[in-house]
Amino acid sequence: MVCLGNICRSPLAEGILRDKTTKAGLNWEVDSAGTNGYHVGEQPHYLSQKVAKMNGIDISSQKCRHFVKEDFDRFDKIYAMASDVIEEMKWIGKDKYNASIVDLLLNEAYPGKNMDIPDPWYGTEPGYHKAYQLIDAACEALIKNHWGE
Repeated sequence: MVCLGNICRSPLAEGILRDKTTKAGLNWEVDSAGTNGYHVGEQPHYLSQKVAKMNGIDISSQKCRHFVKEDFDRFDKIYAMASDVIEEMKWIGKDKYNASIVDLLLNEAYPGKNMDIPDPWYGTEPGYHKAYQLIDAACEALIKNHWGE
């Protein structure tokens, strides 16, 4: 799960998908990162933590990390929260960039629509709730699309 700072959207996505895969009994490695290094080592944004906690998910132990080109070797699938993030991933990955494993997360819930999850960073709490709802729906669809129910 990748966004710009790994402080708002992608930590939510990591927490939500990890919760869903655990409940489904799936042994998936779920991680998140950001394409810029502004928040490396920090906890997720306090509003991301609050909204996750309100939904029964604790993301307070997560630490922001920088997306690196080796992530293309490490993961089978990499989901971006927005199209500008994919552009940054291409630049970071250079010769390791692998388009076949990269997709926008919302394409799981809305195939082919190429929709972005709005970045709540500059907004107020309702934006974090909206991001949570979109990510939750996409993660639910991801499990259903790839494992059925």
